[in-house]
Amino acid sequence: MMTNAFGSIPDEKTRHKQLLYMASKLPPVDDGIRVPENKVPGCLSTVHVDCIVEAKEGGEGGDLVVNYVGDSDGLLTKGLLALLIRGLSGYTPEQINAVDPKFIQAAKISQTLTPGRNNGFLNMLAVMKKKAAEAVEKEATDSANRDEKAIGEDAGAENDNIVTSFDPVDGKPMYNAILSTLTTVLKPTSIKLTDNSSQHAGHAGSKGWEESGESHFALDITAEAFEGLNLVKRHKLIYMLLGEVMPKIHALEIKARSTSEV
Repeated sequence: MMTNAFGSIPDEKTRHKQLLYMASKLPPVDDGIRVPENKVPGCLSTVHVDCIVEAKEGGEGGDLVVNYVGDSDGLLTKGLLALLIRGLSGYTPEQINAVDPKFIQAAKISQTLTPGRNNGFLNMLAVMKKKAAEAVEKEATDSANRDEKAIGEDAGAENDNIVTSFDPVDGKPMYNAILSTLTTVLKPTSIKLTDNSSQHAGHAGSKGWEESGESHFALDITAEAFEGLNLVKRHKLIYMLLGEVMPKIHALEIKARSTSEV
């Protein structure tokens, strides 16, 4: 559109005035833009240009567009920069990269410029294409890093809920062995083991660890490992893990839940 508009201007003097007018309308920039990495090489005047990446308004699938800012200490060069900023902003890097440098001839802008300024104009276009590609690549990397950090934080939050230790009780080897095994292997989000042996002391057939008298326990445990397992399989899993303990006690009452059931 801008190519056709400039190409339709009948004389060189009017095109020159239009460029100066566009220079006057270019928004001022922060001094932070005027850094070596934003300087355009090969221009008669000093030119700085940079860009930011934003989500395309009304776009889908995370489409990103580029918007430029820049400045020059030469008035005509500033007008040329303003022309490029106005023409390229709001487009994707792919669209920007597809711009044919020959449009400068179709717009008859080259007739207004000296060979030096013509080369400078092409250098500005090349730098702006490069910056668009780099900015989107950086945004993609930053986005991936943010996602990775969020996943790590979620995982960390989940790990914060996992029971990793317990307070051993002196003289209770069975109690300690049960909690040690289950917290290590099942990584529960909650676990409570109650020693009810005293309630069954002296009962006929009641067996227990000879040294400590531990015979009856009640276990209440919640762990992700139980997800998808029915009640019988959950109990079997616990019995298997406590293979060395179970023959030494009389009974283990179990209440096992998955984390989704809490």
